[in-house]
Amino acid sequence: MTGAESLFFYGATGFVVSFVVLTLILRGWRQKLTRRVAEFHHAPNASQAPVPRYGGLGLAAAFVVLVGFLRYFRPGFQTDASAWVIVGTALAMFGLGFWDDLRPLGAKRKMLGQVVVASAAYFLGVGIHVFKIPLLEHTIDLGFYSWFVTVFWLVAMTNLVNLIDGVDGLAGGIALMVLVLLGAVGDSAGVVAPVAVGMVGALVAFLRFNFPPAKIYLGDGGAYFLGFLIGSLAISNSHKGTVVAALIAPLFVMALPILDTSLSLMRRALNGLPLFRPDQGHLHHRLLQSGLSRQDVTLGAYVFTAYFLGLGLLAFWWRGQFLALTLGAGTMAVLLVACRFSFSRGWFNLGAVLGNAFRARAEINYALAHARWLAMEGLRGESIQGICEDTAMVARRLGFISMRIKCENGETVWKMTDCPNWEACASQTQAVQDGFWRRSTVAKCNSHVFRHPLPGQRGCFIELQTPDLSQDCGSPCRDLQWVKAQPISASKYRLVSEVLAEGWAKAVMDWHQHHQQPIHLLPRQTDASRFGLRSATSAADAV
Repeated sequence: MTGAESLFFYGATGFVVSFVVLTLILRGWRQKLTRRVAEFHHAPNASQAPVPRYGGLGLAAAFVVLVGFLRYFRPGFQTDASAWVIVGTALAMFGLGFWDDLRPLGAKRKMLGQVVVASAAYFLGVGIHVFKIPLLEHTIDLGFYSWFVTVFWLVAMTNLVNLIDGVDGLAGGIALMVLVLLGAVGDSAGVVAPVAVGMVGALVAFLRFNFPPAKIYLGDGGAYFLGFLIGSLAISNSHKGTVVAALIAPLFVMALPILDTSLSLMRRALNGLPLFRPDQGHLHHRLLQSGLSRQDVTLGAYVFTAYFLGLGLLAFWWRGQFLALTLGAGTMAVLLVACRFSFSRGWFNLGAVLGNAFRARAEINYALAHARWLAMEGLRGESIQGICEDTAMVARRLGFISMRIKCENGETVWKMTDCPNWEACASQTQAVQDGFWRRSTVAKCNSHVFRHPLPGQRGCFIELQTPDLSQDCGSPCRDLQWVKAQPISASKYRLVSEVLAEGWAKAVMDWHQHHQQPIHLLPRQTDASRFGLRSATSAADAV
């Protein structure tokens, strides 16, 4: 076969194998494999129906078949030691992520496993040893630091794909474009181009099932596998080309996950949150909160990434001679896109961002401490109602003036203030969407309402209402002692509400798994007097 025919063969093989495996998962194993509880930080599925997280199995199976064909049709592949190192370590990284899909390992264990696999790849011969500076002919021998640079590169690429995997079709589509770039710049006679093109075919089949609304998720196994494979193929390609083609060009295509990860780390650091704590503040979450549909977010990300794919190809063809021009074109695109969304305008006011963050750090840390305590009540609580009452107590301490929890059998509202506008505000919560905050237009009341769904449970959510945030309203809710102590804005209340909702969700799901009972509120009036609260139970809870 000619070069083009062989690449088409590998692409078709990847597509067929991935499509068959994913179809088998959806038809025969769906209920058996869907055991892991949905996570709070994932963008909620529109139907909240169980969705398998094992799309990575189809990609890994396609990769194994591709390797088998390469071993048979390309005799030189058998003697290529670095190629076998990439195969073994990529599958090991898939195994680490797939283990986490079956049983959560925790952030520290996953990071340790990633470093071990990346270190194994380096010591077995896949590493970055020299670095050629673009625009110059100077080459730097990394020496001792080559291990650190290699591990950082592989672990970073692994996590970039995983962190962007928050909306249906997003991570798979971006990974597909990076592999298109590697297939275009790779040597078709080597291993990079055939594997990259074969995985492009596998991802096309995967996106057939993963595009919104998703029938199957990539999972940590698939995300780890794709990210590590992209990083290791880029290193392998660097041994046969320039550093621009091998490392810098793929970074252009990864512009969106790099930008998202950088902003997330900065946001968490400023707010006093753990750097690697999952949250709902990623760019795709904010775009969903701004009113875009899941399809719009995914397609918009594809267009944005396709633009940077073109810049990456230009950087490769020009061999870095016009790198400043391509970087400038990329920066202009980011600024133009950011200006179209209101949530990004505050990024450019550094003084205000820093000031608000420092004022809110103490309150957010206070919320984190209460959320940890609340999460531990899941295995100690006697009933869902008791956990919800504990949540109401925490909500009052954090400065919220009302809380509403809805489950399958009804809902309960906790009232924590005598604000005359409270009833009117609470009656309008029907318009609130998942993860959104809405400004009330009742009289002079400027309160906000935040809704957070319970992962994996259809129609179950918690709503939290802020106090009146206006300076001239004169509402009694501003006279409450715990409201006076709140120096934070509506945007920070959103973060505090997310922290509290995450603790409530963890407690409820732990109780549900431990007791194996449905998540129902008790059909009785809530006894909230010991918290200084007033509760109102809906007609659905009455007996």
